[in-house]
Amino acid sequence: MDTIEFRYDTQLLLDKYAADGEDPDDLADDLVDEIRDHILDAFKGDSMVVAGDSGEDENGEKAIVKLHYHTNEPWLVLEYCRSIGEIYDIVVEDMDRQSRGLKG
Repeated sequence: MDTIEFRYDTQLLLDKYAADGEDPDDLADDLVDEIRDHILDAFKGDSMVVAGDSGEDENGEKAIVKLHYHTNEPWLVLEYCRSIGEIYDIVVEDMDRQSRGLKG
C-alpha cells in the first residue's frame, strides 16, 4: 500500500461580505489569490484547488471561495480561513483511513 504524504482532504466554503462600494467579483478574485498564496507559503500540502465567485444573500453581496487542500494540519488551514471570513460546509476526511477501507 502506498504511503499518503498529506493525510487529510480538507474542504470548505468561505463567505466574505463586500464593503460598501466594493465589487464582490473583485473581492472574490483577490481572496482566491490571497488564500492560495498564503496556504502555499504557510502550510505543507498538495492537490490545492481554490475557486471564487460572487453572490448575494439577505446580508448583502459577498465573495464565495471554495477551498480543497490535502494537508497534515487541517486545523491550521481552518483557523487561517476563519480569520478571513465565515467558513462552512467544512469537510476533513482522513485519506489514510479511507485507503484502508475504513470510514474517513
